[in-house]
Amino acid sequence: MVTHQPWATREKYDRADSATRATLVAAAQRTFENLGYARTTIDRITEEAGVSRATFYVYFASKQEVFGVVAQQVRDRMVAAQDLGDIDADDIRAVAEATNAAYLDAYTENLAFLTVLEHQSLVDPEMEALWEQFHTRARERTARYIRRQTERGVLAPAASPNAIARAGGGMVANFAPLVRSEPGLRDEVIADLTAMFLRLVGLNETT
Repeated sequence: MVTHQPWATREKYDRADSATRATLVAAAQRTFENLGYARTTIDRITEEAGVSRATFYVYFASKQEVFGVVAQQVRDRMVAAQDLGDIDADDIRAVAEATNAAYLDAYTENLAFLTVLEHQSLVDPEMEALWEQFHTRARERTARYIRRQTERGVLAPAASPNAIARAGGGMVANFAPLVRSEPGLRDEVIADLTAMFLRLVGLNETT
């Protein structure tokens, strides 16, 4: 006679729950991107996910909640894009080029959702707070890096680390639509972003 361990059964359910939730989140992101926030409904999300409305409410209380979860996942992917990997953290130029490239790619990939979030933040205070929170982690990480390298004496920033971090993120946001519409310009845009950032932090391209 074969017996089933209770933990094994629970693990199976946990995996199924996780897969269903992930399906709903992915479907929600696609629906928000295609329809915008206002036109997206729970019925459209569940139709896209291929699950029932009742299943949606097992995982989320509202459209706003699942929107927040999508935003957090996109934010985490974009913050993760700034990980240096094997790059020497003290090689300013290499770090700037790698992080600009990764952040631009992540921003371009998620541009449709980011546009929805930005538009919704103009009319919804909670979304405005979410939009600001979305950028805070990346800016803080960049500002810390600038401070550390300034303390080492290798940078002479043109403004405060926080201001430069904000400007750097803004430049990427402005160039992402261009790269989205003209992917062939990606390398040129990365070179321009890197050159501008290096000037802002006080490291001349000929250094």
